[in-house]
Amino acid sequence: MHYNSVFSLADNKLFALQNVFELNGRISQYPKSARGYTPSICYLLKQDDGALLLDTGYTAHEGSLLSQIKSIIDIDLPLHVFPMRINEFMSVCNAMPIAEMFNVIACYAPIPDIDCWLDFNWDNRDGDNAEPLNLKTALLDPKGKIEVGNSGLRLVDAFNAPIRLINTSWIYDGVTRTLFTSDMFTHFWSDKPEGPWILTANDDNSSVESVKSFLLNTRYWWLAGANIDGLRQEVMDVFERYEIETIAPAYGAILQGRDLVERQFSLLNDALLSLDKSQTGSEYVVRGVER
Repeated sequence: MHYNSVFSLADNKLFALQNVFELNGRISQYPKSARGYTPSICYLLKQDDGALLLDTGYTAHEGSLLSQIKSIIDIDLPLHVFPMRINEFMSVCNAMPIAEMFNVIACYAPIPDIDCWLDFNWDNRDGDNAEPLNLKTALLDPKGKIEVGNSGLRLVDAFNAPIRLINTSWIYDGVTRTLFTSDMFTHFWSDKPEGPWILTANDDNSSVESVKSFLLNTRYWWLAGANIDGLRQEVMDVFERYEIETIAPAYGAILQGRDLVERQFSLLNDALLSLDKSQTGSEYVVRGVER
């Protein structure tokens, strides 16, 4: 069962491409006990003279994602791709199928030769002389500026995620006041495949304890007993530096409204504070033993 949706988050400027899947205990981005549904979300930032795609989705959603992109942009529009976690499937799986169908100019990456990381299926292509696709690498600007289109009218900020397990980027788009947070703020799911997948402050029933539990029972199990102060300050620096009205994570619900953004950063700050080594001891906990 697939529930696939395209949401316009800003008038012809920003689109969320959502593909819903079931939570069954095998998805490491969620606690083992979690049941229900969540979407994987790619984001398309659009200008008249070009577009930027954040993440490329799972292989299982390839056909849906290609159709979603095609419903928004012409196949000839210059397109850049940015996998926000180059060593995770949800970010990279469909990069080459997208490059085959659309006018992909380059893929943003912190390393050269990104095509070597992305072309998983070249030897399955038709013909005895099939060759890997060539995809140009656009090395990330040390200043973190990325242009959407080529007119210079829309620049986004890309930077290392202040809290991460693997190489992860966060991105801020000042035009839409949106912070793209990859695998952080993903602690919402639904018992229904139709969501809701866009939440406001009135929909928020999370707490410090629920955020803390989510972190410890997913890929942030290592936070308990760590030296948190510097990390926590980096997270709050992002909140203070940017005027954020939407949090756009790679999974779960999109969080809209300044009140909800402020509350979610506050909950995360308090959860991190409670996990500092001054407050709790460290231990290794295998997945499935929930805290």
